[in-house]
Amino acid sequence: MEPALTVPAELITPRLRLRRPLASDAAAIFAYASDPEVVRYMDWPRALTPADSIQANERALAAWDAGTEYTWRLTVPPDDTPIGAIACRIRERSADFGYVLNRRHWGRGYATEAAVALVEWLKSLAAIEHIVATCDVDNQASARVLAKAGLAEEARLPEHHVRPNMPGTPKRDAFRYAWHRAV
Repeated sequence: MEPALTVPAELITPRLRLRRPLASDAAAIFAYASDPEVVRYMDWPRALTPADSIQANERALAAWDAGTEYTWRLTVPPDDTPIGAIACRIRERSADFGYVLNRRHWGRGYATEAAVALVEWLKSLAAIEHIVATCDVDNQASARVLAKAGLAEEARLPEHHVRPNMPGTPKRDAFRYAWHRAV
């Protein structure tokens, strides 16, 4: 039997604090989850009301407690207001992750810093052999973040994800980025 996974409630980087969600985060989440530009490439629909963000935050808290997904809110100390989120799912020997960042904070390297911190933590888990993330083929900024986090582009996945915030094709191609532990 494998030992139980201990998930840190926070990860600290030189400029960010990644922390477990709080019930009080919903208003800050709505600020970015309702922005059409921010959610353009997401595989979840844009928040239309503050209640949508409250429900999303409640789902993140419940998923953490259930051990099905771990979400950290990105904050810039000393301010504790979330400017984005990064989340991962761990399944046996693999992990996948995704992230979102308030548009006011784009271009500062925060997404890369958060992704590097998460990937480093996942690599520290002896049981993890594979780390995977995908991004829409048109989302070059995310592709750069994944490469800087130490993942390599592996494949183009035809019609891989539904992007509900984009008009046109219901399923869009994605790039798969991955890291594999050397045997």
